[in-house]
Amino acid sequence: MKLVISLVALLIVFSGFLFNESFAEVSKNQAFLLEGSGFAVTEEQIKFTEIDLGLSSQDQRGSTISFVIEDGFLTLDDEEFIISDLEGKFLREGRYIRINGNIESSSGDETTISFFGRLVAESKDASIYGFTGRITTSDDTYKIIYTTKLSTLSKINLVSTIEEPKNLVIRILKGSSSQGGADSYIGLDTTGSDSTRLGYFSKDRISVEPGSTITLVNNDVVSHSILSGKENYGDRHDPFDPDGRISTGNVSPGDSINITFDDAGFYRLYDPDYPWMKIVAYVFPSSDSLVLGQGQNLGN
Repeated sequence: MKLVISLVALLIVFSGFLFNESFAEVSKNQAFLLEGSGFAVTEEQIKFTEIDLGLSSQDQRGSTISFVIEDGFLTLDDEEFIISDLEGKFLREGRYIRINGNIESSSGDETTISFFGRLVAESKDASIYGFTGRITTSDDTYKIIYTTKLSTLSKINLVSTIEEPKNLVIRILKGSSSQGGADSYIGLDTTGSDSTRLGYFSKDRISVEPGSTITLVNNDVVSHSILSGKENYGDRHDPFDPDGRISTGNVSPGDSINITFDDAGFYRLYDPDYPWMKIVAYVFPSSDSLVLGQGQNLGN
């Protein structure tokens, strides 16, 4: 009996040691990508759900770091919800994540979410969290179960090819002016997971450092212009409000233009004449001090 008690005590101590040493290192003023999938459950049905969020960490108080969710989406089967007002916290140096707030459906209906995530496992460049919580729509309340990956934007390759941040080339695909999609969107970027996804650009999500310049090449048969701005979800008549940071002017077929991201932050690029054409750019500096999987006590 004493041996059993000793073994149990040793197991508890060892488990506690593993838990204390196993947490994601996070710090303020950094950017992360949280992505994953799972199920949303009611008494009547089970729906497949995905989550894809861009996070920007803010102030730190003790072992808690607040963050805002700058961009992203959540799905319930085929229905997509866009972020409208979400915020959260990294708790206990990243062992836990709490997310609360509002999301908005394509029809403009507001939905609330309340998620709580626990660190499950980690590698040198990313961490896995298990999330539970609720999605409350106007019609129902879903219990959710997610498996997600938290990555630093400075550590992942979002462009699905070998990335050269200072000389990144993005092509407007032929046929993009037709909302049905580009003529040749299948077979592009075959090294990436999005090689057969409907699209209007050769890359519609990029990650670069502040000061980087990309080259936009117009392979379409009509002229395009690209602005940066805020998306007005659910407003078909005025889908974007330009913010003045990026404005290319007209780019004729066959021509190209350079776009420089002077400031850090999240950029949403769009064509005002063809608003279904969008690019999300995450512009944050690389940080050697921000490494998931190599725990460091941030202080209390």
